[in-house]
Formats: sequence, structure tokens, C-alpha cells
Amino acid sequence: MTQAFMLNGLTGFSDAQTPDTRQDLTGLFTEKPQSGEVTMGENITFVAKVNAESLLKKPTVKWFKGKWMDLASKSGKHLQLKETYDRNTKVYTFEMQIIEAKANFAGAYRCEVASRNKFDSCNFDLTVHGEKRQLVVLLMCCDFCSSTDGNEDSGELDFSALLRKRAVQASSDPDVDVWKILSGAPASEYEKIAFQHGITDLRGMLKRLKKMKKEEKKSEAFLKKLDPAYQVTKGQKIKLAVEVANEDVEVKWLKNGQEIQPTGRYIFESVGNMRYLTINNCSLADDAAYCCIVGEEKCTTELFVKEPPVTIVKNLEDQMVMKGERVELECEVSEEGANVKWLDFLLITQLSGGDESFKYRFKKDGCKHVLIINDASKEDCGHYKVKTNGGESMAELLVQEKELEVYQSIADLTVKAKDQAVFKCEVSDENVKGTWYKNGVEVKADARINITHIGRIHKLTIDEVKPEDEGDYTFVPDGYAFNLSAKLNFLEVKIDFVPRQDPPKIHLDCMGRTSESTIIVVAGNKLRLDVPITGDPAPTVIWTKGEKVITEGDGRVHVETTKGHCIFTIEGAERQDEGIYSVVVRNPAGEDTADINVKVVDVPDPPQTPTIVSVGEDSCVVTWEPPLFDGGQPIIGYVLERKKIKSYRWMRLNFDPYPRTTYEARRMIEGVAYEMRVYAVNSIGMSRHSPASKSFVPVAPTSEPIGLCVDDVSDTSITLKWRRPEKIGAAELEGYGVEYCKEGTDEWIPAIDGLTDRTSMIVKNLTTGDKLQFRVRAYNMAGPSAPATLAQPVTIREIMQRPKIWLPRILRQTLIKKVGDTVNIVIPFQGKPRPKVTWSKDGEPLSPQFASVRNSEVDTILFIRKTERKHSGQYDLQVQIENVEDTAKVMLQIVDLPGPPEALKIVDIWGFNVALEWKPPKDNGNCEIVGYNIQKADKKTMEWYTVYEQYRRTNCVVSDLIMGNEYVFRVFSINLVGFSTEPCQTKDSVYIQKTGIVYKPPSYKEHDFSEAPKFTHPLMNRSVIAGYNATLSCSVRGIPKPKVTWYKNKMDITHEAKYRMLSKQGVLTLEIRKPCPFDGGVYMCKAVNDSGEDIVECKLEVLPTLTTNIHLKADH
Repeated sequence: MTQAFMLNGLTGFSDAQTPDTRQDLTGLFTEKPQSGEVTMGENITFVAKVNAESLLKKPTVKWFKGKWMDLASKSGKHLQLKETYDRNTKVYTFEMQIIEAKANFAGAYRCEVASRNKFDSCNFDLTVHGEKRQLVVLLMCCDFCSSTDGNEDSGELDFSALLRKRAVQASSDPDVDVWKILSGAPASEYEKIAFQHGITDLRGMLKRLKKMKKEEKKSEAFLKKLDPAYQVTKGQKIKLAVEVANEDVEVKWLKNGQEIQPTGRYIFESVGNMRYLTINNCSLADDAAYCCIVGEEKCTTELFVKEPPVTIVKNLEDQMVMKGERVELECEVSEEGANVKWLDFLLITQLSGGDESFKYRFKKDGCKHVLIINDASKEDCGHYKVKTNGGESMAELLVQEKELEVYQSIADLTVKAKDQAVFKCEVSDENVKGTWYKNGVEVKADARINITHIGRIHKLTIDEVKPEDEGDYTFVPDGYAFNLSAKLNFLEVKIDFVPRQDPPKIHLDCMGRTSESTIIVVAGNKLRLDVPITGDPAPTVIWTKGEKVITEGDGRVHVETTKGHCIFTIEGAERQDEGIYSVVVRNPAGEDTADINVKVVDVPDPPQTPTIVSVGEDSCVVTWEPPLFDGGQPIIGYVLERKKIKSYRWMRLNFDPYPRTTYEARRMIEGVAYEMRVYAVNSIGMSRHSPASKSFVPVAPTSEPIGLCVDDVSDTSITLKWRRPEKIGAAELEGYGVEYCKEGTDEWIPAIDGLTDRTSMIVKNLTTGDKLQFRVRAYNMAGPSAPATLAQPVTIREIMQRPKIWLPRILRQTLIKKVGDTVNIVIPFQGKPRPKVTWSKDGEPLSPQFASVRNSEVDTILFIRKTERKHSGQYDLQVQIENVEDTAKVMLQIVDLPGPPEALKIVDIWGFNVALEWKPPKDNGNCEIVGYNIQKADKKTMEWYTVYEQYRRTNCVVSDLIMGNEYVFRVFSINLVGFSTEPCQTKDSVYIQKTGIVYKPPSYKEHDFSEAPKFTHPLMNRSVIAGYNATLSCSVRGIPKPKVTWYKNKMDITHEAKYRMLSKQGVLTLEIRKPCPFDGGVYMCKAVNDSGEDIVECKLEVLPTLTTNIHLKADH
């Protein structure tokens, strides 16, 4: 098929002088462009003129090179298209200017002009003279070589990419020589050969074949001419050979009419009477028509250069990105400069893009092709496909919302007077800012309070802590709906009187802990426990774990003692550090002991290897066992990932922990092998991934077989037939399973052992007289399909004569009757015993009130006394004996006169012409409208004259009207039955007057500046202190100015004295005078105008005044 298409294209180009095949040439040109000659590097202009005086619509002009290459998109450095209009003469002038002509600009050109139903075209040639004159064969429309780059050479014709496309198509059937088949076939077989090989221009090929046969007459100069066509693969060489009568004669070789000069690629040889042209390293530019000339005689041939299809060497990879990031989907093809097509996630729309303003951009780098998606959003999720003429590849893109992770939260602090308190937290995004609050009030930096933000770390430092610094401190990241909180405890130690010898004491209660407290530390983190101790003289401190004494030093677990404190430190906690630690303090006055339970928690171990339980068309069910160790914290859930076997990138399936150990994964590609792995998650973090599951392929069972029926029944056997399932899927069909069961039982018995690959089966060794039900299921790798079952059980006994309907020939096509006619259809049939006859219409049983049916042993009669439109439709006849049946269908069409056309109106009036337009009738009489009858009448006489008969279109131009007369028009619709009973007549009359004396000023639609209210700045949630005035502000826009109403808890507060509403330049302010806790709630602002309304609301929290400080006192 492709080869024939290429031959057709070459035919159109080589026969540049062939007349245009379009019909209805009306001679629109007043001046046609003429053929011209130009020297390389010079300019030439072609001019076409069209007279628009008699045209209803402005003419459109297209310029072509060859047969189909539209030059409208090629304007640039070397091509300019211009258009001018002369109002006095009403003549359009169209110019095509070629600048700095090159050798490859030579060839055949065409200019086409069209206006409504009128069309005209003309052909002309351009010859370019120069030292090297080489004509490039145009095979199809191609882009300018640099039009996408936008450089200074934009507009230059380059056909390399085009030639590659056409040559690729030719490679589909390289061994078929269509010319040879046509030349040896009789004329009666031409259409059959054209259909088999996909020839689209059979007439053009036969013309050229006729020329070739004429040239086969005896030649005086050639003993053996060139073959009609040659074919060669790109990159190889080919030798064209002719045998001449005179061995001393010289020959000339031409390519597309231009003489070939001998070069490294073109080699001429002369051996005796043989003359050879060898073309080395054939390229797509060598795909052309070649000619050998000896004196006045010549012989020609066609050379086709084929190119292998472009395949995808490296497939696209699935990607998962965060919202707002840039995505690059990259593939690699087998050839540089190949054209690829990108499809979006609906797989139906071709993507387009170019500069930075587009959503999608494309990049080529040699064999690599990249699709770039800027600023990815959730709407970009889905599958993306890249296609070439030799393959395709698909990948999935997942876009996840950015989540702010907390690496280190702020912790409670207990400090003494004059000490320093430092709250510190670390988040995942270093660009996120935040605000510190104390008891709900924003903390401001001053001489004692320092707020810092360095990278991902946020710090609040309080120097020389005072009792009033005690309270709840909160860090709120900007733009995220969560906060981090901790408490600052102020430790005030008062010692009234200390005797000279005070027994030692461990003050664990000052740290908010007791002797039974458990300290939890995350594995890998540092644990520092600062325990206050008292005693005089200073006690000695001993730390132990079990029987092992922990000494002071620089080890990973060490202790140190300072005045009033003993410090226990674990650097990088590990699981073996878990246990009970004892601290003993002694001095001459006594001793004190305390036990501290340290628990080390960690991420869990990885789950067990996941198992694939079942697979579907695009899904699978996976299950796994929990990890052996949960890390000391309960398992919150699991995170799953999947990967294509041939890929290296894992795609996450869920971002929130999944609580169960069975998961159904979806959105996979059928027929592609995958593997899965699982992570376990607890409150500490995520485990390492589990081992990957065994590979699996998502595949669905086929649909059920269709058309199951009984073909034959005997006393001991039955023959069943069915058709393949409509949907096979990615897996191959393995076969069919046939089963049967006796009526009244549920036990299905296989008819044969195993499966059959045929779509029919004879089930043997059955018991005569049994009533059996049969079913068939299709099997593939995914298992059996849904069963196809017979409509009713079958009795196993031989049928003496199979039912058969003998449908008359006249009923094999649609039977057409007029409304009111009588229908009497007689259809004979056969069958023994007497078959059951059933009539139905459009799938519903036939009612006796609708039509009469009479059945005999040999025929059936369908009788309708007086037909109506509702009797139209398909009538189905079924003749049945047991489960063996025969069916036939009869199409009945009841037709009537059509209704009148609709909406007849006068579109335009000029000169002595009137343009009319109408719509087809609503009622076509149940058959096709074959035309319209257009009539005119002078309003003085009202005598109607026919203008057009059997007119097919729904618009026309009535010409030759008489100046000074007033006309009305009407239109009848026509169908198979006849004219419509009523015409459609114009509401207004038309007065034919002198042209050009009535000026119709243009009308302009007044612009509507109205705009619905819209809040440009919303209300913000606020917390205020009771007793101090508070304000809520927002801004709104709208035309006309909207009416504004304020509400509290959905109650109108416009007339309440406590509130004051202000509005200035669209800025709305609500002032609340000295609010109390009762004034807290939800405040709403509503703006309304004629174009719509908008609302905005916020929450106001009124905090009571803080007057109390809380102090902790230590016991001595």
C-alpha cells in the first residue's frame, strides 16, 4: 500500500503539466500566474488576479508546490506572499515572491482560488538556471528546515525529514512490484489489484502504465531499456544498466530532468554496448525519476529509496515528582532527526508546545527526544505515550503535593533563673518561614529574646530566664496547618537553712519525672539526662546498668558530675542501650538512689517478601507478613512501591501509611511485567524495603465466547458452534472448555479432557432423550472467562428435517411502502416436526393489534391492512425445532410526503441577485430529501415561477431579477413520494434597486463592564486580647459597586452599636469595640450586586487577660 502511495506521489510530480482534475472550473482568474525562469540568487514574482464583483464571499487563494505542499506556512527569508485589493475595480491581486532562488526551488507550482461553491486553479513552472541544477523530489508536505528554531534562515525549503517519512512507508512490503503485477494482469483485474495493494490513484498509475507499454515498441537506439522501476535500501548502492545498439554512442543521464554530472557518488561506465549508472550510498534525495538519452530517443525509470522504520531503543520511564517541579520524559530512537508524536494522558490528544509560555516543550538531542512539562500539577497525572512509525512507549507520571516533614520537634525545657532557654526545631524545607507564639501571643525579638532561621533550623533563644517567661511556646510554619508546641518550666529553688551536713537527695520530680518514669529515645539520637542533686558535703555519684558500673570518660555511654548536677549521656543510642539505669549518691550524711528506665525505639524491620495473590486487567492483589520487630513502637501502616521489570525506577503507590497487609494495586499496563516491594512505618519512621516479589503480568480473562448455538443433534451426539470472544486481552487465548449438565442438577461435566482450540465441537456418547444444558468458556493465562450458555436445555434426539427459511429475493432488500398501503408478506419455510414460528419487531414480540400473522405448516404470512409510519422497522422471523433454529429479517420502510423547509431567510442582496438560505424540514417523510423546488413571485402579480428544480443544497442565489420589482420567495421540499404539501415562504419581500445608493452603517455591540463581586483579599483568622479594640479587614471589587453586609455567626450585625463598618476604595473594615470572650465566633462579609454575590469569613478568638504566673518550688 505504501509503495503504491509513493508511486502516486511521484506520478503527480513528474507529470507537472497534467491538467487539474477538479471539476466546476468557473474561470475566476482575470490574470493567471505564468511560468518563469530565474538565475540562482535572483528574485522572481508570480501574480494572480481575481475579480470579486460577482462573488458572494471574499476569495481565498492557496499556493502549492508540486501537488500538495501548501506554501502558506513557508513564508520566510526566501518566500513572501502578498495580497492587495482595489476598491474601484473590485479586483484582488495575489503575489508570490521568491527571493534568492536556489536550485531546489525549480519545479511545478499551482495556484488555487475558491469562493463559496466556486473554484478555479492554474499550473505554472519555475526553472532555475545555474552551474548546478538539481531538482529535489517532493513527496509530501514538510516543515521548513529551521522554522522551529526561528533563526535567520527561516523559510528555506528542506525536504530531508519528509523524504525519510515517505521512504519508511515504502518499507512495509519491499518484495511486491506493483508495476510488474499491473503490466501482466488483464484489465478486469485492475481494481482487485488496487484494493489488495492499497493503491489510491489507480487512474494515474494506469495512465503511466499505458505510456510505458507504448514505449515498448522497437527502439533503434536501445537493445535493452531500463526497467520501469528500481528499489534500493538507504545507504546501499544500485546500478542502472541499458544496452545500446551502437557501442560508440554517448549517453546522457538525467535525474528529474536535470543532467547528472559524474562525481564520487554518481559513476558512469561504458562496457561494449552496455552503459551503467552506479549510485553509491543512496540517500532519500536519490528517490527520483531517472532518464537515459541516446540521440533523440530516451528511456525512463523510477528509483525508490526505502528506509527502515524508526524504533524506540530506550523506553520512557515512570516518574513521580512533587507539585511545581519540572518533569522530563526521555526516550531514545534508532535514528537521528526522526519524527515522533507525543500523546497526553487521555492518549487521544497530540501534545503541542514551543517556547517557554507553553505548558509542554520538546527537545531533540541526536537520537534522544525529551518531553518537558513545566510546573507540574495534579492535573498532569496520567500515562504519556511517544509514538514513531516503528513502535511506541508509555510511562506513568505521578504528581504529589509537597508535605512539610518535621525532622526535629521542640522539646519541653526546665531552667533556673538567669539560665538560657533554647527552643529548636528542624523542618524539611529551608525556605519555609514561621512564627513563634507564647500562650497564643506572637513572640517579638528584643534584647533578651533572639529568633533565628538558618537553613532548615528555627531557634528561639531566651537569655536570663525570668519567672514571667514560663508558659506554652508554639512554632507555626507559614502556609501549613499544623504547629509544634513545648512548655517552659521555671525552676525556683529556695533553701531557707542548710545544716552543715545534709543527706544527699536526687530531685527527679524537678524534671517532671518520677522514679517509675520511662525515658524514650530514638535510635541514633543523643540522650542527655541532667539530674539535679543536693547534699552537703558534695555527694559522690555512681551510675550502673545491672551490675556494670558506668564510669566518667569519653565513651559512647558516659557520665559526668558537676556542682548540683549529675549528667548521664548516651551518644547515638542503640537497641542494646535499652534497660534500667540506677544512680546512687552518697555522702557522710547518707545516700539516695533512683532508677531510670530508658527505652530505645527505632524504625521497624522490613516486612516479609510480598506475595501476589491475584491479577486483573490493570491491577493485582498483593499480601505480606508484618516485620519480625516493630522497632518498639506499634506499626502505623505500610508503603508500597512497584516497578517495571525492564526499568530501574520504583513508583510509590500510596503516600499515607496503609493499615492492612493486603493491598489492591491499580493503574498498571496490561501485558507488562511488574514486581512489588513494601516498607513498614511506625511513629519513628520508615523501615528498609522488603525483598521484591516475584514478577507478575497484569492480565484479565477474556470475555465470554459469543454466538453459542446448536448446529446439529442426533440420538447420541450434539454439534455446537461459537465465535471467538470479542475481547482477548494481552495474554494469548489457550483454548475453550465445553461442559454440560442434566436439567435439574448443578453438576457440570467436562465434554473432553483438556481444552480445544477450535470454535466448534461434536459431543459424543450422550444418552438419547436426556435434556442437557451446555456452556463454553475461553481460557487464557488469567483463567477461564465468563461462560456462554445456551438459552434453554437441548433434548438429545435426531431432528428429521432441520428448520430452514426460504426468504424471497424481493424481501432481501428494504421493502418501501407509502402510508395507507397494504402489506402482505408471504415467507415459506421447512422443518419436521412442525417448527415453532415467532415474529418480532425491533427485538420486541409482535402484537396482534399491530400486525396480523397467519402460520401454516409450510409458510407464514405477515399482513398489515393500512400502513402507518410506526410500522417502519426491522421484522425478525424465527423458525425453531428444539435448540436448532433459523432466522431471517425483513426491513419495512413506510414513507410519506415531507414537511416544508424551515427558517427560509434572505441572506444578502446585491445587484440583481438575492442569496437565500433555509434549513431542512423537521419531517423528511421517513426517507431521504432528494432536493428542493425554489420559486419566485413578483409582489404585484403574485404569479409563481420556478427558479430551481431538484436543487440539492440548502442555500442558493437567485439571479436575473428585474430592477424596480419587489419579490417574495418560497421553497418546497421533495422526497421519494413527492413535494411537501406546504411551502416555506420568506417573511419579508426584496426590492431590487440601484446598487451602491444605500449605506448601511456598521452596528457595534455596547461592551458590558458589569462584574460580579469578588473578594481580592480574604478575612484572616485572628486571636485578640479582651478589652482592646479589634479590626477585621478585607477587600472587594465589583461593578456596579456591591452592597456589603456583615454577619456574626450568620446573624446580621449591621445595626448593632458595638460594631463599626467602614468602606474605602473597596477596602472593608469591621471595628469591634473592646471585645469580650462573648464576641468570639465566625464573622462573615457578604457583597452583592446585580451580577452576583461573594462571601468571605474568618474566625475570631478573644483571649482573657493573663494575670497569673505559675511557679514550681523544689522540696529540700
